[in-house]
Amino acid sequence: MSTVEDNLSDLRKEIVPYKPTIIAVTKYFGADKLIEAYNDGLRDFGENRVQDALEKFGSLPEEIKANSRFHLIGHLQSNKVKKAVGNFDYIHSIDSLKLAKSVSEHAIEKGIVQKILLQVNNANEEAKSGFCVEDLKRDFKEIVSLKGIEVAGLMNIAPIAPEQELRRLFKGMRELKLELEEAFSYPLKELSMGMSGDYKIALEYGATMIRIGRKLFT
Repeated sequence: MSTVEDNLSDLRKEIVPYKPTIIAVTKYFGADKLIEAYNDGLRDFGENRVQDALEKFGSLPEEIKANSRFHLIGHLQSNKVKKAVGNFDYIHSIDSLKLAKSVSEHAIEKGIVQKILLQVNNANEEAKSGFCVEDLKRDFKEIVSLKGIEVAGLMNIAPIAPEQELRRLFKGMRELKLELEEAFSYPLKELSMGMSGDYKIALEYGATMIRIGRKLFT
């Protein structure tokens, strides 16, 4: 059976030309696997659910908590915003102006600046959250003007699809990022896209963060 160390070594060899941030997605795995990944050199960890994440992260040794970055990559419900703000270094799943305003309000109350990414549903999947492209273009100026938040970049979750379709979607994300940066003179550092099954393609189109779960831990 392969270990996290073996899997990570293989992954690092594949991504050498791109140098993305590897976010180890630990949602299906216990704190022991997170600790193992930390000991193998990873420092970024992603979870889908706020409560599960806080319980898991809270059980970690102080050294790991102090030296890691925690990412909320799952859908953020409005009633969980208060708990999420300030407890994650990045919230990847801001999918509406209303949600961005709520994060802004709670961040101001806590006296912090919360880093967020704007989730884009450019595959237009009904079952998935995210801005449609036109809504994001419409709301972007207002979002980046909100106090208490820093828009670090864009995020998407691609469907299971043929390679040609994945390439179209990832290319579209890269083009949208460039278009927003130019139109609003606002730098978007991060492009969070690509998971265990499609990260190689995502990297070709500029992914700066890849979210890897089963490839690391199984």
